[in-house]
Amino acid sequence: MGWTFRGIGLALLVAVLWVVPAHADDDELFEFTDPRITESSGLAVSPTHPGIVYTHNDSDAGAVFYAVDSATGRTKAAYTVANAEARDWEGMAAYRDRSGRGVLFFGDIGDNLDGAWPDISVYKVTEPARLRGGTVSAVRYRFRYADQARNAEGLMVDPRTGRLYVVTKEFDGLIYAAPKQLRTDQVNVLKRVGSAPTMATDAAFAPDGSSFVIRTYFSATLYRKIDDEISGVAMPMLRQAESITYSADGKSLLTGSEGGRSPVVRVPLPESAVPSPSPTPEAPKPSPSTQPVAVESQGADTGLMIALWLGVAVGAVGIIVGIARWAGR
Repeated sequence: MGWTFRGIGLALLVAVLWVVPAHADDDELFEFTDPRITESSGLAVSPTHPGIVYTHNDSDAGAVFYAVDSATGRTKAAYTVANAEARDWEGMAAYRDRSGRGVLFFGDIGDNLDGAWPDISVYKVTEPARLRGGTVSAVRYRFRYADQARNAEGLMVDPRTGRLYVVTKEFDGLIYAAPKQLRTDQVNVLKRVGSAPTMATDAAFAPDGSSFVIRTYFSATLYRKIDDEISGVAMPMLRQAESITYSADGKSLLTGSEGGRSPVVRVPLPESAVPSPSPTPEAPKPSPSTQPVAVESQGADTGLMIALWLGVAVGAVGIIVGIARWAGR
């Protein structure tokens, strides 16, 4: 039996995800209680309904999204997008447009075969004014990458401009920008504009557009703008971390996982990334006495996580080698 590098890497990843605890209770905001939500793969805070978070399932679960009460985890309403298909929904984004309406985007952007689809789609839905559930319609925008087909799970929208960005899920991650003006009568071209962390699973802009975040299975990175990193953020250990968004006030991150009764966890932003109501160029920098505390805390968390992953990796390699020897008999 032959084992490719990619195959071994996937096996190690599966082994790590299997043993990682489902969530850390101390930071948990809520759990999804709806039995229909089994593969929460996108997450967005409602632009117009306080206390509401939207999510959707992964892959072939249908073009359905859920409005969830962030205080209880209970579904307030479920919506079917009538004129959409869900080939591989992997991310969503939300913002308030210039008219004050909430706008939701759903990214049918997954491609686990790295080129199986000639194009991908993003569906634009006007946020329901009342959370009653039912059927809604969407505007479909089709896209292709300017260079080659990609697998992606990150979708984000700049609230200042309404411009969409797609973040690929690859070892050499990339950020692609959609055209400023989207067209429904032709395929829109996504152009590469920056780099992203390895194997990004989601991305989101802050409510005021002052920063954005990219999530991977094990960590998150904050940016002021593309390729201008603010800092890394230690993430809770989730079984399969697939989603991230900002809280409504922009002061923390909400991150989720796939699985039944999966949790959504709140992670405070570092002080350097919290939006200020009246920023000035002369604002003082953090004093040296406080700077090492945050760095040391993050380093300790990172060291612990690395040690755990290495231990799991060693065990997984042993399992793989054992299987290979058994198969070679």
